[in-house]
Amino acid sequence: MDVEQEALLVSQLPLFEFGDITTGMVELFPTVWGAAESLSSAESKHRQQGLDLLVKCGATRLSPLVNYVIFTRITDPDMEFRALVVRSLADVLTPDEKGRPAPEPVRQHLVAQLAKLRTREIYALAQLLAYNPDLMPHVARLMNSCPYAGHHLADLASSRKAPLEIRRYAIRLAGEVGYCDMIPALERMLARLETRVNGQQTMSFAPPAGMEDAELLPDVKGTLIKLSSL
Repeated sequence: MDVEQEALLVSQLPLFEFGDITTGMVELFPTVWGAAESLSSAESKHRQQGLDLLVKCGATRLSPLVNYVIFTRITDPDMEFRALVVRSLADVLTPDEKGRPAPEPVRQHLVAQLAKLRTREIYALAQLLAYNPDLMPHVARLMNSCPYAGHHLADLASSRKAPLEIRRYAIRLAGEVGYCDMIPALERMLARLETRVNGQQTMSFAPPAGMEDAELLPDVKGTLIKLSSL
């Protein structure tokens, strides 16, 4: 975005009022369109500038199309930008500072997209939490719109091919959102981990091969307590 484009955007800001504009109309503004196109840039800096402008003018809360484009960046390789994407999307599902929700068509469109989250996107979200645990409320807000994600989280949590921190946050995320359908999988995981730990304690002379995932025991127990209380 150059100086002229940013100046044009600022001049358009008064037009973005919830009572004065309809969803779908936002995309007609050339600066909004240009900012949305920036999200596909190979340069992380340009992607961030584009998203910053979309947030600044309110297009993220007023345009289903803009939100769809932002949603496609949920697996962005740049972790800082991915964090901005998650915050932006979570903001659409949250009332603004005046208590006003985003327009219903915008929220419905985003919820429909979030319902399609699969292992790749969920892995990216767990990876983001390992990078910045403070994003848990934002990630949980998005995952709350994906009622069938428990299966993907269970697969991720039990996969010994996944990094330990990814598995840890998959487990914690299940408890934060309340995926009670994960209880059987977590109970099996708990039994397996406890058996492994007890066996190691009995044969302390044996090498602790494969014991690193025993570090997940506190997370599994804590999440099971959370889910069982729902």
